Amino acid sequence: MATNPNISDYIGVSASSQFDLAKIVENGLPTESLALLKEKGLTSTEIAEIVISPRTLKHRKSRGEQLSHEETDRLVRVARIAVLAEEVFGTREKALGWLRSINKRIGDRTPLSMLNSDSGGRLVENMLWQIDEGIYT
Repeated sequence: MATNPNISDYIGVSASSQFDLAKIVENGLPTESLALLKEKGLTSTEIAEIVISPRTLKHRKSRGEQLSHEETDRLVRVARIAVLAEEVFGTREKALGWLRSINKRIGDRTPLSMLNSDSGGRLVENMLWQIDEGIYT
């Protein structure tokens, strides 16, 4: 069983409130934060499709730049949804399995593929809440 997953485990920075999280997004996270997503089971391809392309990441690293606020926002969205999925399904493996599974409700796409936009992220979050409440399976 999962042991209380926390967003800081996925992004490497602790946020004690939603306001703190908004400030983190505005300021950007270091590119090293992406390694935490990999440690939690996301692949380089998944990260590239949702957060940042490999070419852009290479440029950011070579210049010593942080992720942009848009990239950080996508990283935080993936982390937030991954934490919620882990809470709903009980283990990281089951959560990642669900996030990677084709779902008819979202046009035969995977929930993970929806996380590159805020609207898609909200849709996936609502689906997870419905599963948690027993409304949707």
